[in-house]
Amino acid sequence: MKTTLILVLAGALVGVVIASLVVPPALAWYASPGGLPRGAQIQAVVPIPEVMRYATNGLIRGQLVGAVIGGVIGLVLGIVLGRRAGGHA
Repeated sequence: MKTTLILVLAGALVGVVIASLVVPPALAWYASPGGLPRGAQIQAVVPIPEVMRYATNGLIRGQLVGAVIGGVIGLVLGIVLGRRAGGHA
């Protein structure tokens, strides 16, 4: 039980770290306009607080998803390892 809990928490932490590295470039790609030549600039007037809220919410949501996926992987790994250890004893 203790090993499973440690694996769940470690998996969640690894998921958050991976999401922190993957989500910002994904958000930048998703928010960038397509079909423009390289180096072309767009003049846009946007409400900065709304853009910041969108980016922050996207990052936090990505970290939550990463934590859940990592936790589930850790749980499955803990169950598999626990059954193996219990079967050989």
